[in-house]
Parts: sequence; structure tokens; C-alpha cells
Amino acid sequence: MTRLARCWIGAAVVLALASLPADAQQARRSYRVGILNEAWAANHPTVEGLKAGLRELGLEEGRDVTFDIRFTEGKPEATPGVAAALVKSNVDLIFTSNEAAALAAKAATEKIPVVFTLVGDPVAAGIVTQLAHPEANLTGVSSLTTELVAKRLEALKTLIPTLRRVFAFYHGADVPSSAAIVRALEMAPRLGLEVIPQTVTAPGQLDELLRKLRPGDALLAPDIATMDIPAVILEASLASRIPAVFSADLWVTHGGLVSYGAEYRAQGMQAARLVAKILRGTRPQDLPVEAAEKISLAVNLKTASLMGITVPRKMLLRADMLRR
Repeated sequence: MTRLARCWIGAAVVLALASLPADAQQARRSYRVGILNEAWAANHPTVEGLKAGLRELGLEEGRDVTFDIRFTEGKPEATPGVAAALVKSNVDLIFTSNEAAALAAKAATEKIPVVFTLVGDPVAAGIVTQLAHPEANLTGVSSLTTELVAKRLEALKTLIPTLRRVFAFYHGADVPSSAAIVRALEMAPRLGLEVIPQTVTAPGQLDELLRKLRPGDALLAPDIATMDIPAVILEASLASRIPAVFSADLWVTHGGLVSYGAEYRAQGMQAARLVAKILRGTRPQDLPVEAAEKISLAVNLKTASLMGITVPRKMLLRADMLRR
């Protein structure tokens, strides 16, 4: 090959490269996302929603992003150590599900971006001081626990017009649940209900408190799964046929009577937009905390039948999910 020919070929290569988009000329970067929650398995619905949302945004697992998933099996005391381990592993971003995980991530790093989900009231929890302009490295999706608790009580009253007393169990250190209880106490008289708050601080205490229930009572489950409280409430509800209302349709798919609230998987998909923007260069403090977009009413018709409850037609028509 002559020198002139080599020069022509070299020039052609340069021109071809110059015609490519700038991002195609650069090597594709793979991001590492650390995931922290109190789940009992790696496939928590919010995590599955995050992965699905990122795929829709062009970030493929294994090619553009990898996940380091850590879960503590319902133990909030374990989250600070796990959060610190994620920070040491130099992940590009930490994705959390629930209040304890978000607080642990916040305490562990001021530099690595944190995107949270399943936080009922981010301001009350002390995760951010304001929703429109969150702290330097945190943003996320609020599941609106305080705002939606009245609707949960209303769902119970619609199913059981004669209902008078509702026990509300929640973890004693869970500030958003405490705020939700205050709202429930404010709204209960308008529905002709008495809400009885019951704090749980130690394993086994919930079983003792559940023995106070009597026929005609109902249960209000917390939005946060600390100490596995919603799962215990579900078991007690089904065993004793005492109606219970939950915060998400996940519990209805497992036999819970009724739920009203932000869907777990949908929160993960919504948060994926925030995650993608941050990975591509947007600062977390420039992304306001978002309210959960998908709120659903779910009813388990089989459980209703077992409890002798006739689901009103208006609820059948309004429900986003009917489990048979």
C-alpha cells in the first residue's frame, strides 16, 4: 500500500469517527448501584420496579448498570453497618426502600447520591428538611403515609359499616407512622371510629398486644415493615378473621383483606427516573422529592367471603385490583 493510500484511509477513518454522535465515540460506562432495605429476599418489589424502570430508560442490567443488593431481613439495627459497607464498596449510587435504610444511608455518606422509596413522610422522618430542595445527596419518592391513612380507615368503614374500634400497631421509633397515627386520630371521629394506637418496640410484644383484640375490632397496619409488623398483622387477621387494612396491594395478594396506598413496584419504577438522571450527571439536590404517582385500592374477595363481609358495589367498581 502506498503512503498516499494510507493517508487517504486514515483521513476516511477520522471523518467517519467525527460523524458519530459524541456519546457513541466514548466507551460505555457501567454504573454500580447499591441497594439497601429490610426485605427478606433480593427481589423486593421496589427493586424489581427499579430494574424495570431503568431498562425502559435504556440502562440494561449487566451492560450499563450492576446491582449490589443488601437486605437485613427486617432488622433495622443492622442497616447502619450494611450502609457503611456499601459506601466502602464505592458504589455510584445507593437506592433504599424504607425509612431506616434511608436514614442509615444518609448517616453513612454525604457524597454518594441516595435515592429513597417507601418513606411515608420524608420530612417527619428527618431524611430531608424540605421536599422541593432536598439535602445535598438525597432525593426520592414519598409513599404519602400521612396523607393516605384517612382513606385506609374509610376503606375499612365502607367494608364494615358497623365497625367502631380500630387498633393501629406500629414500631415505636418510626416517626412517619407516628405522624400517620396523629392524622388517623384526627379523622376517626368523622367516620364514627375509635383508633387505638399501640406501639411495638420489641419482638414478641406484638403477639401480646394482639390478644387484646375482640370480635368486631379491626387492624390498621403500618406502612413500614420494621420488625415484620405488617406480616404478623396479616397472619393474625387471617387466623382470627379480624379485618385489617394495609398500605399496599402486596399484602392483599398474600391474603390481606384490603389495601389503599402507593404500589411498591410502581415506586421503584418512578424512582428509576431519578436514578437515571443522577447517573447521567444531575445533582440530587436539583431533583425535588416526588409524591408517589400510582395509588391503588385493592380488595381480596376470597378473604372478604371468609370473614363474612359483602363488598359494596361502589368499592368493586372503584378497586384497581380484585383478588379472587
